[in-house]
Amino acid sequence: MPIEAVIFDMDGVIVDSEEYWWQSRVEFAEKRGLTWTLDYHLLAMGRSTVGWARVMQEQLALDLPLEAIMSEVIAGVNARLEAHLPVLPGAIEAVQASAAAYPVALASGSPTSVIEKVMKLTGLDQVFRYTVYGDDMQRGKPDPEIYLTTAGKLGVDPANCLGIEDSGNGLRALKAAGMYAIAVPSPGFPLSNDLLKLADRTLGSLTEYSIELVREIAGEA
Repeated sequence: MPIEAVIFDMDGVIVDSEEYWWQSRVEFAEKRGLTWTLDYHLLAMGRSTVGWARVMQEQLALDLPLEAIMSEVIAGVNARLEAHLPVLPGAIEAVQASAAAYPVALASGSPTSVIEKVMKLTGLDQVFRYTVYGDDMQRGKPDPEIYLTTAGKLGVDPANCLGIEDSGNGLRALKAAGMYAIAVPSPGFPLSNDLLKLADRTLGSLTEYSIELVREIAGEA
C-alpha cells in the first residue's frame, strides 16, 4: 500500500523528554520513600496522561487521586523543558521533509500543556497539519484510537499511513491501527526484540530518516 501521510509521536521522537519523565517520576517516588523502576517506566511510556498516572498509582500502591499524581509529575517535566528543550538529532528536519512530501500530523499521549509547549518552542505548530492530543482520547496507547483518529482527520486510510514511535506501547498502537511503523527507540530506554519486530524499520535516530526510506518501506522505491 502506498504511504500517503506521516504521523509522528513526540516524547522520545521529536524531543528527548522521556528522560525528563523518568526524572520527574523518580523524584515523585523518592519524595514518598518509594522507588520508580525501569520496568514501571516502560509500562508507562507512550500512554495517555490518565493511563500513565494509573500505572504509577498501581505500581507504587499510591493512596493518591490520579489528578494529584498527574499535576506533580507534569509540573516536574514542564520545569525541565523550560530549563532546556532537548530536541533530538534530525527530528525537526524529518518533520519538515515529511511535510514537503505528505500531509503530516502529531499524535501524542503527552499532556496537552506539554505538547503545546514543545510545539511552540520548536515552531512545529506551524508545520503539522493536525495535532491530536491523548487527553482528548477515551483510550490511550497501546489502543489504536489516537492513530485511527489522526488518520481520520487527515482523510487518509490507516493502511496508507506511516507512524514514527519510540515506545513499545506506541508501536503496538500503530500496528493495531494497521499502519506502517518506524521505531526510533528513545535514548536510554531500549526496546526488546519482540517489540522491534513490530516495526517495518528501526532507526538509531531520525538523522537516518528520509523520504526515500519512506518510499522503500511502502515498496515504492
